[in-house]
Amino acid sequence: MLFIDNLTKSFGETEALKGVTLGLSLNEIVALLGPSGCGKTTLLRIVAGFEMPDRGKVVIDGSEASSSTKSIAPSMRGLSLVFQDLALWPHMTVRKHIEFVISRNNRSGSDVKAYIDSILKSVNLTGYDKRYPHELSGGEKQRLAIARSLAPMPKYLLMDEPFSNLDPLLKEELQGLAIKLKIMHGMGIIYVTHNIDEAFMIADRIAVMNKGVIAQVDSKEEIINNPKNEFVRRFLRLDKWGIMNQVPLENQIQVEL
Repeated sequence: MLFIDNLTKSFGETEALKGVTLGLSLNEIVALLGPSGCGKTTLLRIVAGFEMPDRGKVVIDGSEASSSTKSIAPSMRGLSLVFQDLALWPHMTVRKHIEFVISRNNRSGSDVKAYIDSILKSVNLTGYDKRYPHELSGGEKQRLAIARSLAPMPKYLLMDEPFSNLDPLLKEELQGLAIKLKIMHGMGIIYVTHNIDEAFMIADRIAVMNKGVIAQVDSKEEIINNPKNEFVRRFLRLDKWGIMNQVPLENQIQVEL
């Protein structure tokens, strides 16, 4: 289990996180949902090991990975991160992307080839191994980023709005791929998004964030039927019967918890 315990983080006078606590089990997708600037990406970066908290800790499978005085290297945490901008390497082919991230493993040449082939097949990139990123479509680039994150065989996958710039049909296809990966590999996935429909499609549980705190974390059914406060109700566009309406988020007024 991955456990985030009472994390606090400030940048100057801005409090990005204010005592955030959240758990993630294997074979589970938790959507971290909230407006821009609520602390979602900061939380993900601390879990990944790219930032240190001011207080609190991150515990991964019983071992402390982050605190105000300790930080295990990202590569030693048993997790991978799919960045919003993908961060693909333009000088490497699809196959080289995967070879690079598994180069630390002791595998024979035939084992490496078979393993890479299986990874590419799992994300529908068979036959693309000699292409460079600029030769891939938007969806193919997204699948390559996911393939690269899967190659080290992580137990946990962190996804920071990875499909935000895609058209609706392609986004739906790749969301289905994330669910498939959870089932195939038993991964725990934290999926960061500000898109409500996206969160409800992909997640087993939803954690709604507002201004550095988690306003509510529950199953999809519970969060619809029993929103804990007015912010959750308004952000999820819920009417008094627990039905989502279609008022655009930008037309809603953000309220304090």
